[in-house]
Amino acid sequence: MSNTNWPVYGEITGPIVMIGFGSIGRGTLPLIERHFKFDKSRMTVVDPRDTDRKILDAGGIAFVQEAVTKKNYKKLLTPLLTNGGGQGFCVNLSVDTSSLELMKLCRKLGVLYIDTVVEPWLGFYFDDKADNASRTNYALRETVREEVRKNPGGTTAVSCCGANPGMVSWFVKQALVNLASDLGMEFSEPATEDREGWAKLMRKAGVKGIHIAERDTQRAKKPKPFNTFWNTWSVEGFISEGLQPAELGWGTHEKWMPKNAQKQKHGSKAAIFLEQPGANTRIRTWCPTLGEQYGFLVTHNEAISIADFFTEHSKKGKVQYRPTCHYAYHPCNDAMLSLDEMFGAAGRAQPVQHVLDEHELVDGIDELGVLLYGHDKNAYWYGSQLSLEEARKLAPNQNATGLQVTSAVLAGMVWALENPEAGIVETDEIDYRRCLEVQKPYLGPVKGYYTDWTPLEGRPGLFEEDLDEKDPWQFRNVLVR
Repeated sequence: MSNTNWPVYGEITGPIVMIGFGSIGRGTLPLIERHFKFDKSRMTVVDPRDTDRKILDAGGIAFVQEAVTKKNYKKLLTPLLTNGGGQGFCVNLSVDTSSLELMKLCRKLGVLYIDTVVEPWLGFYFDDKADNASRTNYALRETVREEVRKNPGGTTAVSCCGANPGMVSWFVKQALVNLASDLGMEFSEPATEDREGWAKLMRKAGVKGIHIAERDTQRAKKPKPFNTFWNTWSVEGFISEGLQPAELGWGTHEKWMPKNAQKQKHGSKAAIFLEQPGANTRIRTWCPTLGEQYGFLVTHNEAISIADFFTEHSKKGKVQYRPTCHYAYHPCNDAMLSLDEMFGAAGRAQPVQHVLDEHELVDGIDELGVLLYGHDKNAYWYGSQLSLEEARKLAPNQNATGLQVTSAVLAGMVWALENPEAGIVETDEIDYRRCLEVQKPYLGPVKGYYTDWTPLEGRPGLFEEDLDEKDPWQFRNVLVR
């Protein structure tokens, strides 16, 4: 490894239970071993598949081959999380398990908790009897926010702490501070929990919206076979979120709404959704290396949480300012082909689903950042440009995409260990500077770029389009129609 003096951030005094041992679990394990003091004999991994059990056996880590379900989770997890005393830590990196129910159990037991997404029990994503509003990430997030309102404080549970959602919320704050400084603004950085203060700063900086703008250029050594879904991270996770409705935080500057858009009726109402799947909804965006590009408007928790966090209210509680925010994702080319094949077959997932590991990939980067747009400097991208080559050097068992996620899990765990009584928190609500301090050594180049590009540019010009040419950053111009 390029750095042999990795810091140990603290001691986990109780058992560690990792739920899920897919690509992210495999990558998170060596970071836990590297950066925490703990009793390895008290760590257990739970997963219904034993595909990579050899890694655990070689490391002397216990393995339970079982699915965590609505019926068995309390009986299965309680003894694992409490055995031997001390404060345990639950690292939930699974699919088809209820994040809300697991965090409630952990908090009841006094166990620290972290996950990368608000995940539901098996069957939620493909319930054809549910309406689309109830299948949104907005609805899933509201269940967690309701729990925060009902049971504030208590043992820390960090919700949605991967690359995105997660790391990108820290990038937004750093990017905003950079932008405000470059604009010559006089300001004092708001406290971590000062939502209104951050919202006022973003409004004064003139930010109309934010793209979570990502381009994955990692390439496999061999071409993708037909009837397979290849991806650089969880195929199950990508398909599930890709078939949810396209969803975005809805800004106060927007003057036009798609005909198939729907508003939410409860909660913060910070987001809208479209009556179409996110992974089949294209938008225009920009990343530094390849410039202007198409991306998919896949629903993500951060699209809602960031828009919600940066909302400014009047004294009477009326929304005065809110940025538009959404994911703008261009996955690796093999995933692009896989999506095209899947949607061309009525949305039926391919029977073979495979995550490309660091040995099957030949080169490429995952360029993942935040594009703050609409201000006097037009647009500012800030983020990670981690290459496959550097990811291989930095840590075992990961490609570039995976390491951006696993290092964010590490940062969230460190923060939770240092703040064990913070209650249920989203990554927007925790110390971005501390988290980036922990994570940056794993992110490759972390840089900011200004661009003059707008969604009005790069069009063929051969066809008449329904555009708003006076305000380039309207969603009307961003959405590919």
